[in-house]
Amino acid sequence: MSVVAILIASAAWAGAPTDQLKSGIDRVIKILEDPTMKSETRAKERRAAVRKIANDLFDFGETAKRSLGRHWQARSEREREEFVNLFADLLERSYIGKIDLYGGEKVVYLAETIDGDLATVRTKIVTKQGTEASIDYRMLQRGDRWMVYDVILENVSLVSNYRTQFNKIIQTASYQELVKKMKTKQDEFTLEEDAALKKGVKN
Repeated sequence: MSVVAILIASAAWAGAPTDQLKSGIDRVIKILEDPTMKSETRAKERRAAVRKIANDLFDFGETAKRSLGRHWQARSEREREEFVNLFADLLERSYIGKIDLYGGEKVVYLAETIDGDLATVRTKIVTKQGTEASIDYRMLQRGDRWMVYDVILENVSLVSNYRTQFNKIIQTASYQELVKKMKTKQDEFTLEEDAALKKGVKN
């Protein structure tokens, strides 16, 4: 699942969830299409700007909780806070690191359904080659904000995918092992980002 599928959209549709989603999406597109932001020397700045918008669009705490599933209840407040921070950081780095793959893809809004404090915005992404893929954004109302907590690309849920992975690690090893793996992945991302930044500066 690419960052394009998660963050890139255009066109409008009625309803608060879609309106708020589109507002953030338009800000992302503006950054990605800004010629002054496309150089390698500004890669870190570009990704930081997109990450800030992602924090406004996504409820990473809810995504983390649902991804951990039944194992969430057994965690202490301190463990929950650590897990949410780790998960949010890894999720952001996984997808925001792919923003350079943006190639003008567009998303057409198909429908919006609201059930209490939950909403689903159904869309399809269309590439310049004309290929299409269905994407649903599941959103949760937080005060006057609607925030994304799950993305379903071609019927594959981001939350369900992570829940399966996390559950397998916890069952075959332990929760502590899961946290260890997440921290190791975090370190790997940091090294990759540092190397990319140095390469950009040299070029």
